[in-house]
Amino acid sequence: MSVISEQSVRGGSVFKDLSVEDEDWEPTEIESLCMNCYQNGTTRLLLTKIPFFKEIIVSSFSCAHCSWSNTEIQSAGRIQDQGISYTLKVKSKQDLNREVVKADSATTRIPELDFEIPAFTQKGALSTIEGLLDRAVAGLEQDQPVRRAADPGVADKIDEFIEKLKKLKEVQDEFTVVIEDPSGNSFVENPVAPQRDEALIVTRFKRTVQQDIQLGLKAEDDLDEDKEEPAENNLDAMRNEVLVFNTNCPECNAPASTNMKLVQIPHFKEVIIMATNCDSCGHRTNEVKSGGATEDLGTKITLHVTDSSDMTRDVLKSETCSVAIPELEFELGMAAVGGKFTTLEGLLKDIKDLIVSKNPFICGDSVTTERVEKLNAFGDKIEKIMAGEMNVHVILDDPAGNSYLQNVYAPESDPEMTTEKYTRSFEQNEDLGLNDMKTEGYHEEK
Repeated sequence: MSVISEQSVRGGSVFKDLSVEDEDWEPTEIESLCMNCYQNGTTRLLLTKIPFFKEIIVSSFSCAHCSWSNTEIQSAGRIQDQGISYTLKVKSKQDLNREVVKADSATTRIPELDFEIPAFTQKGALSTIEGLLDRAVAGLEQDQPVRRAADPGVADKIDEFIEKLKKLKEVQDEFTVVIEDPSGNSFVENPVAPQRDEALIVTRFKRTVQQDIQLGLKAEDDLDEDKEEPAENNLDAMRNEVLVFNTNCPECNAPASTNMKLVQIPHFKEVIIMATNCDSCGHRTNEVKSGGATEDLGTKITLHVTDSSDMTRDVLKSETCSVAIPELEFELGMAAVGGKFTTLEGLLKDIKDLIVSKNPFICGDSVTTERVEKLNAFGDKIEKIMAGEMNVHVILDDPAGNSYLQNVYAPESDPEMTTEKYTRSFEQNEDLGLNDMKTEGYHEEK
């Protein structure tokens, strides 16, 4: 732990050299107070980017007087709109080498050992799965001499548990690591990106009021006041006007405006289209949300792309919909590109931009030729699909049933498209928050 002097911080000079726009990121050194010997040491700050994730600030402190040192990480962005949970099945020693960004608001669990590291009990860290285990062992061993003197029985039990944690690194049996972060700023590496990682499950969730209070987004008084009043039935008026409300830009955090409109999609249902424009940095974004309830059954739409004319089909991809192209062994999880109302060509372009154009893996000093060739080959295949030179199947799988792909033969059936309704699994209902939802008798006391 270190304390940065006021003189170094004043005027924002600490982060002067940490601009995201800089091509060559160099560490910034500042003089700070060592909390071990109370002499002045040195803190180094470096803004870096995690591939397929975001920018983070790595902080490293060292004291030349007492040799004390420590490191921690902080997110360089804002708190995300949703929390995130990573569930990793560790099956081999290679899985122990996966990079992990663990924010201080994240909770780490190992269900097989009934072990949990609560949020805000550790500083944020950039590490690996093995590093998380070593850090947990070091934390338990820290006060063992005191425990042996005060309560030998408890110390012996903790020693036994420490041995269990150490044996996990041998991976004799599979075990599970769960990292749940309500701020959405934690990350677990997918070594086979952009392909789907069968051992890693990523889910996003809506924060509770208690979690918002922990993150400082709400005051404790909001816990009692968080009761929504019944909304009036003014849908007819909303259909004929564009609603505008104030928000902050997700890129520069400057004040911006968001436009919202109800739109009726033929042969489907109503959706809400939201668009945000920032006058400060020029950032523009749009998002589509379902205007109705979650359907009783999930929907799986499979389109056989045989011609370039298929690229003009309208597509409504909700935020709960995943996209798969079996011929490319590609699957894009839900919420990866958010909700969109576009064409099939527009959806494929977004996928290409996400995997190739905006991919930090193909820029910087750490890039490898093999990785660049692999991602560029994937982009070339997407281009062939959009040009109608490659026949593939595009699968939209939405457990909420709120996604849509245009049937150009409507109201007749489309020979190249199949729509399948299915019953959701327990895990899918859990991801949608339906298992714990009570719609009848919820006002009655138990």
